[in-house]
Amino acid sequence: MNTSEFRRRGKEMVDYVANYMEGIEGRQVYPDVEPGYLRPLIPDSAPQEPDTFEDIINDIEKIIMPGAASPACTELETVMMDWLGKMLELPKAFLTENAGEGGGVIQGSASEATLVALLAARTKAIHRLQAASPELTQAAIMEKLVAYSSDQAHSSVERAGLIGGVKLKAIPSDGNFAMRASALQEALERDRAAGLIPFFVVATLGTTTCCSFDNLLEVGPICNKEDMWLHVDAAYAGSAFICPEFRHLLNGVEFADSFNFNPHKWLLVNFDCSAMWVKKRSDLTGAFRLDPTYLKHSHQDSGLITDYRHWQIPLGRRFRSLKMWFVFRMYGVKGLQAYIRKHVQLSHEFESLVLQDPRFEICAEVTLGLVCFRLKGSNKVNEALLQRINSAKKIHLVPCHLRDKFVLRFAICSRTVESAHVQRAWEHIKELAADVLRAERE
Repeated sequence: MNTSEFRRRGKEMVDYVANYMEGIEGRQVYPDVEPGYLRPLIPDSAPQEPDTFEDIINDIEKIIMPGAASPACTELETVMMDWLGKMLELPKAFLTENAGEGGGVIQGSASEATLVALLAARTKAIHRLQAASPELTQAAIMEKLVAYSSDQAHSSVERAGLIGGVKLKAIPSDGNFAMRASALQEALERDRAAGLIPFFVVATLGTTTCCSFDNLLEVGPICNKEDMWLHVDAAYAGSAFICPEFRHLLNGVEFADSFNFNPHKWLLVNFDCSAMWVKKRSDLTGAFRLDPTYLKHSHQDSGLITDYRHWQIPLGRRFRSLKMWFVFRMYGVKGLQAYIRKHVQLSHEFESLVLQDPRFEICAEVTLGLVCFRLKGSNKVNEALLQRINSAKKIHLVPCHLRDKFVLRFAICSRTVESAHVQRAWEHIKELAADVLRAERE
């Protein structure tokens, strides 16, 4: 959709909302539809090719409004999470269709998803241990619970441990900045010998620092064998898994108890929209379910509905699945795949430019849309380069540390980015690098 059509469609939406408000007294306060009405009315998977805007708007009135805001809000989310799960080729255990035990839910962020998974795993571990040893108190168990993640995991994982009141230990990553089975196994054996209780592991696919990938095929079986909850955080990289050529990066997800990524990062869905799936939704509802009188309703024990308030921390929730429905239909799966592929191609274009300049080095494998690079030399000279880049305000880079190296990160992330922008950015970086190196010599 170009800017001209965007203006036109925006005005049409204002008219739609205004017409709705003018005619609101003619609409029912409570819908006539029954739970389960929506799924038979829409396809069971996302379209490969784009739909027209007119078709989507017509479906709003025909399919969504009869159940607005409930049960449409809930039921569209359930179906959209199944659509997205199929786009990723997730194991069927994570999907809701066919009356499985799993399902998907939209959280506000990957930080929330990690916390929800940790709290559910904590509750499950406490119940399991108390069933085996009734004399154990919750406090006695809590002080021994320990969770694990790679030393490259996002800080939100550490924060989840703080909020959840459990120990979190960082597993040293290998030369490719990935968590491997041997390092995890060593930590487990050491902690069990010390009387601790390992219960939760976070594996990251596409780390924030350098887009490295923990080895799920190694870590997963250990978690299953040791009866530890495995949560997979693919906040950024997960969007790429809709492309068959990148799907192998998700291999091993079948061992996971929960999986999460952010469509609001790289799949053209506006913030906030963090997609989370679990193999057993009862693990979430068992941790969060509370039913005061003012929240009870006639269908809650019918088994016909999904009560997402039991799958998350807040009770209230927005109609976030509606924007997923629009994006998936406006672009189609093929359009979204083309968008991802273009960004990856542009990142490799930037990588090639860096490699042609002997003053620079690439610091980590370029797999998706992130390039980690630096000037050969000290951290100080790279800090000076970053300061000049960001002070010039033509482009903006965010750094990281990889081991003892200060590294610059070039991320392809704009919807409208083109090769010309990458070339222009590189020329700008080269000019500022020359200034920095000249100043260092003087």
